[in-house]
Amino acid sequence: MTAMTYSAAGPGYRFYEVQNLLRAYGQTGNSFTDTPDTPGPALRSFPRVVTRFPARGTRLLRELDDLLAVGLFSPEIADEVDLMPRVRPTEGRSVEESLSLVRDHVRAALRNPERWAGSGPEERWEWGEFFPEVSQLLGAYFHQDFSYEYASHREAVEDYLAGSTREELGRTFTELSEVLAVTGSDEELDQAARALGMEVSPPKGETLRQWLNGVASLIHRHAQG
Repeated sequence: MTAMTYSAAGPGYRFYEVQNLLRAYGQTGNSFTDTPDTPGPALRSFPRVVTRFPARGTRLLRELDDLLAVGLFSPEIADEVDLMPRVRPTEGRSVEESLSLVRDHVRAALRNPERWAGSGPEERWEWGEFFPEVSQLLGAYFHQDFSYEYASHREAVEDYLAGSTREELGRTFTELSEVLAVTGSDEELDQAARALGMEVSPPKGETLRQWLNGVASLIHRHAQG
C-alpha cells in the first residue's frame, strides 16, 4: 500500500475514529507531513478536537493500536481499510510508519491536554467536529435542497424540533450558544455556518446572527419542555 476519496462510516465501525483522523489529512493536503518532533497541520488540528472530547482520543489510540497490530494488508480488516481515505506518506516512510508516528503524537497530546485546552476551531473541517449537534441541524435541514423540502425556515426548524429528544436539543442549544460566542464578526459567523453545513441564506429581513439567536431561543424553550 503506497497511500492511506473518502467514504463515510458510522460510529459502529471498527476504525471509525481513524477514518475521522484521516479525513482531517484530506482537508489539509492529503499527505502525512508529520515529523517525530513536529505534527503537521492535520495532526495539530486533531488534538484540539480530542482535548474537547477525551474519550474520542482514547478510542483513537485503541484503534491505531488495533490497526497496526492486525496489519493494513490483513484480510480480516480489508473491507474497513477500503473505506479509509487515501493519505500519501512522506517520502521514505510507509503508511504504517506514518500511522505509528501519528499515534505517538496523539498519545502525547492526551498526556498534555493543557497545551490544547481552550483552543477553538481553526481549520474548516474542525467546526463539525467541535459542534456535531449544530452541524446536524444546519447540514441536515438547511442544505442546498432546502427549498424543495420546506416552505420556510420555520418549518425546517419545527421538523428538527419534532425529531429531536430534549437531551439532543439541550446539547444543540449549548453548542449554538458557543458558536455565536466564539464568532466575533458577522463574517466569521457566516464562515462558521457554512463550515457547519448551512447552504442557504437566513430568512429575508434577518441577519444570520439574529436568526440563529432566535433559533437558539426556540430550541432552549423546547429543551426545557
